[in-house]
Amino acid sequence: MAWHARLALQYERQGAADAPRTVARFLHEGPLRILQSLYPEGDATCHNVLVHPPSGLVAGDRLDITIEAASGTHGVITTPGAGRFYRSEGERAAQHVQVRLAAGSRLEWLPMEAICYNGCNAENRLDLDLSPGAEFIGWDVTALGLPASNQPFVAGSLRQHLEVAGGWLERATIQASDARLMDGPLGLAGRRCIATLFFAAGSDIGRDRREQALALARDVIEAHPLRACAGATAPDHRTVAVRVLSDVVEPAMELLKAVRSAWRPALWGLAPNPPRTWAL
Repeated sequence: MAWHARLALQYERQGAADAPRTVARFLHEGPLRILQSLYPEGDATCHNVLVHPPSGLVAGDRLDITIEAASGTHGVITTPGAGRFYRSEGERAAQHVQVRLAAGSRLEWLPMEAICYNGCNAENRLDLDLSPGAEFIGWDVTALGLPASNQPFVAGSLRQHLEVAGGWLERATIQASDARLMDGPLGLAGRRCIATLFFAAGSDIGRDRREQALALARDVIEAHPLRACAGATAPDHRTVAVRVLSDVVEPAMELLKAVRSAWRPALWGLAPNPPRTWAL
């Protein structure tokens, strides 16, 4: 029996103009919910942990997540552990995240990696609709198989979709049977972790700010052991993206966290403040 779970999360602004508080409201259906709101940075920024108790998806399972942020709010969303797409010989298992940010709002989408088990039939989609003045920092980290457990990704497929409405769009289909993609020098070159971090805005970031974000990311990359298989680009005037290939998840995630820690003070005037789940 397939699981269909839905979560609608809204960030609202409360309090006086000089002391705003971001408050999270949510409705859920099925095994998908938000835990208690945390305020490690003060009332203006609300941290939430998104929990999916089954922890994985099989044939026909679907997670639909809608996130809305009102003007002047700032939400930070993490997960307590990796998501999983298990072996699936039937219908596709899918996760679809839709984000809508009002003018002047900020959101950070920082889930743990999605693991694609051998034989999975998976789809992972993230759609962003950003109003002018809204800004977003988020990532997508995918592990193909479990090489450390001697469970390689030799069968199955993954469809990925990342889109900023009116701007950046990336689509990919990864077939385990596609040897040129999986192992070729112009493809994944034998690496099985694909990671992308991006800063996106609802309006033109501006050349100086865009160049600053690129320079900070490139400085982090140059000092990291994965520098030969990582890079930072600006695919359009509203987006800066960092891409990493790695044999396993941990070093790729380490690099993305370091870039976020550099971007937050420079782009938003905020301390790095890693979410508490990262210390677990």
